[in-house]
Amino acid sequence: MADFTNSILQVLEGNRWIGITALGVALVATPIVRWVAYRKQIVDRPDALLKPHGRPMAYLGGLAICAGLLAGLAVYVAVMPDLRASWNDIRQAAARGDIERLHNNSLLKILSIAVAAVWITLVGLLDDVHNLKPRQKIVGQALAAAILLAGGVGSGLDDVFFGPFGIALPFWAALPFQGLTLFVAMIVACNATNLLDGLDGLCGGVTGIIAVGYLALAVWLASFGRPYDVDNLRVGLCLAMAGAVLGFLPYNVPPASIFMGDAGSMLLGFFVATMLALFACEGTARWLLAACAIYALPILDTALAVVRRALAGKSIFAGDRSHLYDQLVDRGMTVKQVVALFYVLAVVAAVVGVAVAMTLKFRYAVILYAGLLVIIWTIFVGLGMVTPPPKQDGTGPGQGGADE
Repeated sequence: MADFTNSILQVLEGNRWIGITALGVALVATPIVRWVAYRKQIVDRPDALLKPHGRPMAYLGGLAICAGLLAGLAVYVAVMPDLRASWNDIRQAAARGDIERLHNNSLLKILSIAVAAVWITLVGLLDDVHNLKPRQKIVGQALAAAILLAGGVGSGLDDVFFGPFGIALPFWAALPFQGLTLFVAMIVACNATNLLDGLDGLCGGVTGIIAVGYLALAVWLASFGRPYDVDNLRVGLCLAMAGAVLGFLPYNVPPASIFMGDAGSMLLGFFVATMLALFACEGTARWLLAACAIYALPILDTALAVVRRALAGKSIFAGDRSHLYDQLVDRGMTVKQVVALFYVLAVVAAVVGVAVAMTLKFRYAVILYAGLLVIIWTIFVGLGMVTPPPKQDGTGPGQGGADE
């Protein structure tokens, strides 16, 4: 145990400036973008249903999170060993058209993550300013997945699904499957995280906890002493995102002075999708399942909202107060109490996900998670959270608006 603890400390010691830099940049950038948002009137205006805040609230918090993330990734690249060799490898592989070699280059992976992060933030920003249609946002998210795929993020996804059957896909066949899987992960994670952004400090705090959970899982994998590659990439990305979110949260916790907007929530969902792909690099389902378990709270909240809307005969894209956090507020809890409860639940999910991955074999973990899912959904049903309320003269919950 002492050896493992020392390994953890060594991994974090060599990467601490990634998180510190991301934290500092986000702390400074957030009040700047808040000032710009108010000056340019890029604000979220209250309504009677989905946006109960008392006054117009600045958007653009997502830009500050993105700035912190990019700063952390820049530090990661700056301290990479053999940086020049990695650049030369990219040039040589590109000149030869060796796509497989390019996809194995760790520097190209981090560059593709940075470019895709900027892209998805811009898509979210356009949605904040111009209110994009759902299909337009999906196209933007698909392009982010394509950028990751081009950088080699997603390698190993085919092994997760085909490896247990003894099937090894050749590179040309594995690539389309990796792209499809990345696309699905991106759509699900971006939209689930976006739907969680409904209360002050909720989405940022929960995703920050998820990032720490991913960091614990990444440090565990990195502590086995394997070569510098995807292990350190996972650690660096988690530290950068955790630092960026932590730098933004002081301005966003109740009562918030700025919102992250879709620019922020899509970026956080992008981070989750990227981490899911990176944990699949091990080529086994064990770590991917653990990453999904750590992200369980946003998935459950989205599933509850989708099922409730479907039972009410509404579009699953229609905004309403069917989310778990909305129902808790409607039942008498304060915003601060709901946010605190979600933080606790996110910590529990992270601890369970990491602990189960470290101690149980995959088949036992699947059984455990299936049992927990049945228990949680039974509680939702028993509390009346799944069945929509009776319609009230066309003015009840769910008659207009959109999720924040």
